[in-house]
This record gives sequence, C-alpha cells and structure tokens, in this order.
Amino acid sequence: MNKTAIEKMKKVKHKILVMSGKGGVGKTTVTVNIAFALAKKGFKVGIMDVDIHGPNVPLMTGTEGTRVQGSEGNIQPVVSPEDDRVKVLSISAFLENPDAPIIWRGPRKIGVINQFMGEGNWSDVDVLLIDCPPGTGDEPLSVAQNIPDADGAIVVTSPQEVALLDSRKSVNFLKQLNINVLGIVENMSGFTCPHCNKVVDIFKRDGGKKAAEQMEVNFLGQVPLNPKVVESGDEGKPIVIADPENPASKVFSKITDEISRDWHPD
Repeated sequence: MNKTAIEKMKKVKHKILVMSGKGGVGKTTVTVNIAFALAKKGFKVGIMDVDIHGPNVPLMTGTEGTRVQGSEGNIQPVVSPEDDRVKVLSISAFLENPDAPIIWRGPRKIGVINQFMGEGNWSDVDVLLIDCPPGTGDEPLSVAQNIPDADGAIVVTSPQEVALLDSRKSVNFLKQLNINVLGIVENMSGFTCPHCNKVVDIFKRDGGKKAAEQMEVNFLGQVPLNPKVVESGDEGKPIVIADPENPASKVFSKITDEISRDWHPD
C-alpha cells in the first residue's frame, strides 16, 4: 500500500476497476466505451491505464502520441479530443517510441502505478476508471490495496469456457479483497451476419451470464461482436461516440446506466 496514493484516491468520488481473467476479451474496449458513455451523461471521467506492458487506452481514446504535461508531483492526464470530459493517464504518454517494450519487474510497475494515483491530477474528475491488465497479479493487487473505498469492479469476459475459467478467478480475487463486484460483462457475444441477419455465436453464448449466476454476482449485459466496434476503437473514436445507435453502443449505454444509476455529476 502507498499512503500518498491512498489519500489522493480518497478525494475522487467514484472509482471503478475494470478487470479480466485473460487477455483478448475486450476489457479496454469496455472501459473506454463506459467512460465516454459516462461523459455523455455529464460526468467528468478519468481513465487510469495501469496495463503497463500493453497500454491500449490511448489508441482507443484518440490520445495516442500525446505526451503528458505537468511538473514533478503533479502529472496532468491527457484530454481526449473526442470529449474534453474524458482524461487519460497511461505509460504510453511517457514513451518516445510506442513500439518500445516495457521490460520491468513488479516493483518498478508498482512504483509507476503509485505515481499515477498519487501524482496524477484527478481533482476535477467525478469518476475514475482503472483499466487493469489481465489476471490477478501485481498491478490489480496494487490498485485494489490503494483504493479500499472503490465503488467496485467490473469483470469482462468472452463467452467461451477458457475465458470464463479465468473470469471466475477475477471474481474470487475481488471477493477475497472485499471489493464489490459490480458485475460481469460478456463481450463478443454473438455476431449478426450483415447479409442474412442470422446471429452466429462464434465464441459460444451466455457463458458470462451463467458464470454470474454461479458466482452470485450481477450480470451487466452482453456486448455483440461487431466490426464497427473494432474499427472505431482503432480510429480512436469509441463506438458510443461514432455510432450511438449501434447495438453495441446501446448495450454499453445500458451498462453505464446500471452502474451509475445513483450517481449525479458535480
């Protein structure tokens, strides 16, 4: 635990961890779209990208290549060009070369996370989303220990059993640390053929829903597999902004309404 980080985080009204048991399930896509959906509701939102080895939040928020500003002890997150109510802090903003690998052991990663929490300027943020790397290792553990008063965590999975197996570990990780599980999101759940409108369950279906029932946690929704979600993410314009009427956008908006129903923007 880091005392400075803990005290700084206490000043942020709402904090949510976004986790996944394994990579490739669309955790960052979920994080980013919830952030922009919250911004559309009038909230000022911060995204703290603590996936040190695979920082994808900047690309999906249109902030890739923008360097952070600020002085020592006061790091200014980068403002998204798509909505100035969304701010991002990621290791990507400190790298000279985006293709350079981060070859660090645990203590150094923990040090950066403590800096993001303790020195990041989150003073005007209503909601802070923390995009964690897959698994239950150093990074999510450090975040969880520094934010004991978090509103909770969202666990993202895809429908197939190999992802569900790991998502259950994430739920149990959160329960052991006494962090509220806001619910499970099943991403990439069914693909609608644009030619015949038939739904094809490429990665199976309802696995996340069944896991939520088995683990006795809330099920937040099923996000359909949709090429436009991928395209908009790669372009730095989340689908809830690029195409609000897209089926995936409607699910993200519904999830956002569910987790923020008792909140009010300052």
